[in-house]
Amino acid sequence: MLLADDDPLVRAGLRLMLGGAADITVVGEAADGSEVAGAVRAGAPDVVLMDLRMPHRDGLAATRDIRDAGGASPN
Repeated sequence: MLLADDDPLVRAGLRLMLGGAADITVVGEAADGSEVAGAVRAGAPDVVLMDLRMPHRDGLAATRDIRDAGGASPN
């Protein structure tokens, strides 16, 4: 799983909650929408948990970037 949120406290809280689950591994984080595509390439997550409102590039645009680069399935 990749966590994408501009608030470091939110990312830390999500990492703490989700990292404790036996079947979830947090492989990376992105602090804004412009970092998401690179983090997906680097970590190859199965799931991206993304904030929609982030600076530089919002979550919807970042999702399109991932899809257009072939890094996400349409499902």
